Amino acid sequence: MLDKLRAIKDRWDDVERLISDPKVISDMKQFTKLNKEYKDLKVIVNAYHEYKNLLENIESAKAVLMTEKDEEFRSMAKAELEELNSRKEKIEPEIRNLLVPKDPEDSKNAIVELRAGTGGDEASIFAGDLFRMYSKYCDNKGLKLEVIDSSAGTAGGYKEIIFEVSGENPYGTLKFESGVHRVQRVPQTETQGRVHTSAATVIVMPEAEEVDVVLNPADIEMQTSRSGGAGGQNVNKVETKVQLTHKPSGLVVVCQVERSQLGNRERAMNMLRTKLYELELAKHNEAASKRRKTMVATGDRSEKVRTYNYPQSRITDHRINMTIHNLPNFMNGDIQEMIDALQLAENAERLKEGGILA
Repeated sequence: MLDKLRAIKDRWDDVERLISDPKVISDMKQFTKLNKEYKDLKVIVNAYHEYKNLLENIESAKAVLMTEKDEEFRSMAKAELEELNSRKEKIEPEIRNLLVPKDPEDSKNAIVELRAGTGGDEASIFAGDLFRMYSKYCDNKGLKLEVIDSSAGTAGGYKEIIFEVSGENPYGTLKFESGVHRVQRVPQTETQGRVHTSAATVIVMPEAEEVDVVLNPADIEMQTSRSGGAGGQNVNKVETKVQLTHKPSGLVVVCQVERSQLGNRERAMNMLRTKLYELELAKHNEAASKRRKTMVATGDRSEKVRTYNYPQSRITDHRINMTIHNLPNFMNGDIQEMIDALQLAENAERLKEGGILA
């Protein structure tokens, strides 16, 4: 582990020299990229210095015990050694987590699609409950959530809702939410008090930038129509709603949240890039996902990832076999404990892949 830390320290020194180079400073794109790397590596370099100093102090305390004959000095050295070893046991797992290779997608904005699955009206209501859960979570975390498109359910909730999350590491925070979420509860429409099972699908994608996916205008077919819902006096008079079809892939995206056709077209183009980028990203990550024992990294939309059991007030994540017995708080946005556990499971697999853990 110390060798890996030294190598990162050497890279940090190189980056520090580069960001002082006038040629690099004049290239804003390269300078921004290196400056981010410098800040990211600094956290690990600080941990390296602390760990290196800790190991040196442990060796010094051991040397005192080996050579010192004065019992008072030996007693002091022994107490110090116990304290240092305790600190070492605590800091090593923290450093291992810092050494987990960073996913370059984590810092990107997240595009989240929620769709009602099996269960009719109850599935739409549950999709609405999940949207409320994510909204409250984002609000608590200081993440910005903005709805891109939605289709309301006939009895409440949503048949489908698409939203964008921006802020600090939005995709890295929410990516493990992808998959089928199942709910077990008595629906509002149920008169016999029977528990029903329904589901909603969550899809989380990293937002693509123009440099990630190049779209050929000839491959895109655009249709416009009048938007529905709130949006001002022109909402039913001007065709601001935009639908884009990517002919080679058959992908279709719709956007109607902006007040202008141009604004909706720009948003729709961004959504289309994101969907195409996700397809390529899924192919790229498939081999790594197969190697891992956990299902955390796969993001397979067909897999049942979590069950929300209302009668027993419990939430179970099936990928890591974790259960939390506080469903009201969880549905109120208190989901960080589950996200942390999923991240920890993923980190453990990536540490094994990187040879940091046996």
